Amino acid sequence: MLILTRKKNETLRIGDDILITIVDIQGDQIRLGITAPREVSILRQELYEAVKNSNTQAALTLQNMDMLSLLKKIPKKDEKE
Repeated sequence: MLILTRKKNETLRIGDDILITIVDIQGDQIRLGITAPREVSILRQELYEAVKNSNTQAALTLQNMDMLSLLKKIPKKDEKE
């Protein structure tokens, strides 16, 4: 992890097209301004984790539904073929 010290109104750059500016500092909180291309997704870590977990659950549910539909297609032993 790279650790930098910045003051209010100072900026750091990530690559050629992402700028992060310290907009305000109040106590133990800072406000960041982020300039990035629209195609770059910017999420708070806790929101990223929530979306990731939700997507994983949805994929597992879909997988279970697919398995259930396949199982329903298998003829039972007592059914005539």
